[in-house]
Amino acid sequence: MSVFAILDPAVGLAHDVVAALAQVLPTAAAIVLFTVCVRLALHPLARAAARGEKARARLAPKVAELNRKHKGKPEKLQAALAEMYKEEKASPFAGCLPMLVQIPFFSVMYRLFTTPNDLLGHTLFGVPLGLHVGGAQDAAQWVVFGVLYAGLAAVGYVNFRRARRTQAAAPQPAAQPGLSFLPYLSFGTVLFAALVPLAAAVYLLTTTAWSAAERAWLHRGTEVPVVPALV
Repeated sequence: MSVFAILDPAVGLAHDVVAALAQVLPTAAAIVLFTVCVRLALHPLARAAARGEKARARLAPKVAELNRKHKGKPEKLQAALAEMYKEEKASPFAGCLPMLVQIPFFSVMYRLFTTPNDLLGHTLFGVPLGLHVGGAQDAAQWVVFGVLYAGLAAVGYVNFRRARRTQAAAPQPAAQPGLSFLPYLSFGTVLFAALVPLAAAVYLLTTTAWSAAERAWLHRGTEVPVVPALV
């Protein structure tokens, strides 16, 4: 039994909702609408995380000073950091909350689109939603996959540039040479999309585009670390 089997009740619910939407919309559009609705429901968490990330950026100079003051004294450093965050009513892990909440939904959608079901028999511009890119047999199918991957690459490039700007602006020692590869993880979604059916690629494009737009809106005028989105 797959470890994902424990998600089957939630997968069944997601299937039923998408299937109901597909009664009045094309199935691909139903996937997009369902994903947008879930992301809207998660938006308050993203707003809270944005406030936390801005507070963390504001406190970065104080953190650097405490690191200098308590160098070689990890216990005192941890106590001083905890006291500072308590006084400022901030958390060093604020930006992780949305990602952690997104993991279950990502897992449900992955299970939905990698387990045979009636939704995968529907099509997007004539291409079955259950088809993998390796199974594409004609130019029309390659075009559909190509457009989706180009969209994912475009979103990845936006995130890549934002991550590079953030990394360039980060004070030492945050901007460590060993972390220079991190911005390139923004393109990981394109690679992942090549391993899953067309339906999952539609979902990935929708959720990554939402994440990029949401982050740009919430952090307009500021530069904060880019946290890769899962859903």
